[in-house]
Amino acid sequence: MTSTILGLLPELVELLFFGLGSVLLTGVGVYVEEIALATVQAGKPELGAWFAVMGAMAFYFGPYLMGYREFRTRLGALRRDLA
Repeated sequence: MTSTILGLLPELVELLFFGLGSVLLTGVGVYVEEIALATVQAGKPELGAWFAVMGAMAFYFGPYLMGYREFRTRLGALRRDLA
C-alpha cells in the first residue's frame, strides 16, 4: 500500500501544480482585465489595450493550457491507471 502511494506521489504533485497554477492564472487574468477596463475608462485606451492583451494571455495559459490541456489529460491518465 505504501509503495503504491509513493509511486503515485509524483503524479499527484503534478496534478496539484497544474490545478493550482490554472486557478492562480485565472485569478490573475480576471484582475488584469479589470485593470484594463478601468484604464480605458480613465482615458488611456492604448495602455488599456495592452492590459487587455496581457489578461488574455493569462487566460490562455491558465484555464486552457494548464487546466484543459495538462490537468484534464493527466487526471484522465491517472484515473485509467488506478482503474
